[in-house]
Amino acid sequence: MKNLSIRVKITAWFSGIMAFIVAVTFAVIFWVSNSVTQKNIQDSLIEIVESNVDEIEFYEEKNYQTELHGDQYIEYLDGYLEIDDDFLDQVNGIYSSLYQETGKLLYGENPSVRADLELPFSDGRVQKIRWDRDAYYVYDRLLSGYGVDGLWLRGMVSQVQGTQQLQWLVRLSLIALPSLFVLAVIGGYWIAGRALNPVYKITQAAAQIGQGQDLNKRIHLGSGTDELHQLADVLDSMISRLDKAFKAERQFTSDASHELRTPMSVIMAQCEYILEDRRTPKEYEEALEVIQRQGRKMSKLIEDMLCFARLEQNQESYPKETVDFSALVQDICEDMALLRDKNIELDREIEPDIFLPGNAMLLTRMVTNLISNGYRYGKQDGRISVRLKCEGSILLSVEDNGTGIPDEQQEKIFGRFYRGDSARFSEGTGLGLAMVKDIAKYHGGTVKVASAVGEGSRFTVKFPA
Repeated sequence: MKNLSIRVKITAWFSGIMAFIVAVTFAVIFWVSNSVTQKNIQDSLIEIVESNVDEIEFYEEKNYQTELHGDQYIEYLDGYLEIDDDFLDQVNGIYSSLYQETGKLLYGENPSVRADLELPFSDGRVQKIRWDRDAYYVYDRLLSGYGVDGLWLRGMVSQVQGTQQLQWLVRLSLIALPSLFVLAVIGGYWIAGRALNPVYKITQAAAQIGQGQDLNKRIHLGSGTDELHQLADVLDSMISRLDKAFKAERQFTSDASHELRTPMSVIMAQCEYILEDRRTPKEYEEALEVIQRQGRKMSKLIEDMLCFARLEQNQESYPKETVDFSALVQDICEDMALLRDKNIELDREIEPDIFLPGNAMLLTRMVTNLISNGYRYGKQDGRISVRLKCEGSILLSVEDNGTGIPDEQQEKIFGRFYRGDSARFSEGTGLGLAMVKDIAKYHGGTVKVASAVGEGSRFTVKFPA
C-alpha cells in the first residue's frame, strides 16, 4: 500500500466506500421491496376475502333466477347456500374456502388442506402457516346473518406470490448497481487525477529545481483559490525568497572574499618585501605598521561578519533585557566625543529614562556605527548631533554636516559591503549601515536616511515605545 500512488490510494478508498454503499443499497432495496410486496399480498388477501363475504347468501329454496347466472348452490341445514360465481375464481393466486365452525370444508379450494385443518380460525387477523416448504398467509372472516351464522370464510395465498416482481427488481439491481459502481470508480479515478494534477506539477517543478539548482523555476498553476493553488502560490513565494536569499548570500560571500583579499594581499606583499633583503629598522617599522593596520581591518571585518551570522542564524546569542537606552546613548556620546577626529564637535540632546527591551551590546554597536559614520564622512571642523526622544515612539537621530549622500545611493547604502564613491578608500568595511539596519529590525525598529550632497545626512532609527 505504501508503494501505491496517492491517486490509486484515493481511488481504492473511494471504491471500498462505494462498494459498501452499493451493498447496503442493494440490501435496503431488497428488504424494502420484499416488505412492500408481502404487505401488498396481505392487503390483496384481505380485500378478496372481504369482498367474498357478501357473495354468500342463504335461501330456504333455490333461487332459479340467479342460478341462470352460474351461481352455485350447496345444501345446508334446511335450505341452500348461494355462492356467487366470482367466488370460484382464483384471484392473484388467492384461494377462498368456506368452512363450518367444526372445520368441515363446504366449498372452495385449499393448497394445504392438512396444515389448514391444524390452524384455528381467527376473525379479521392475518395468520401465517408453513406447508411443504412453502409459507402461506391466511385470513379468516366469521359470517353473520340469516342462515350463515357460524360459517367461516378463509382466504389463503402463498408468501412467494410476489416472487416474480421481486426477482425482476433484484435482477435489475444486480445490473444497475454494479454498473453505477464501475462508472463511479472510473469517474473517481479521473477526478482524483484531475485534483492531483497540481501536485504532479509541484513535484516536477521541485525536482527540476533540485536537479538543476535553478531557483528561477516557478510552478505557476494559474488562477484558482483551492488549497493546492494556495500551496503553489506559497511555494512560488518561498522559492522567490530563497532565490533572493541565495543571491544575497552569494553576493555576501563574493564581497567578503574580495574585502578579505585586499588586506591579505597587502600583508603578503609587505612580508615578501621585508624578507627579500635586509631592511633598515625604519623600513621594518613601517612594514609592521601596514601589517598591523590591515590585520585590524581584517579583524573588524571578520567580527562584523560573525555578528551578522549570529544575528541571522542564532538570535539566542543576543538575549533581550530591559536596557536604559538613554544612559547607553549618553555614555557612547561621551566616549566618542573625546575622539575629536577632524576637529568635529559632537553634541547631544538625550531625553532621560527611556527604556528599551533589547540587547545592550547590539544597541551599542548600532549607535557607535552611526556616530562613526558621521566622523568618517564629516568635514573638517564639522559637527555631529545626536538626539534621543520618546514621542509615541522612541526616536534616535544622528545628524552630520558632512559630504552627504547622492539620491541614487540612499537606497543602496544599507546593503552589505556597499560603499559610495567617496568611501572607496576609507577604512570602513562596508557593513556598518547594513548592521545598523539589521540591529534595528531585530529590535522591531526601522532606520531611514535623509541626505543632500554637500549638506550632510541625518539617520533616524525608530523603535516602538
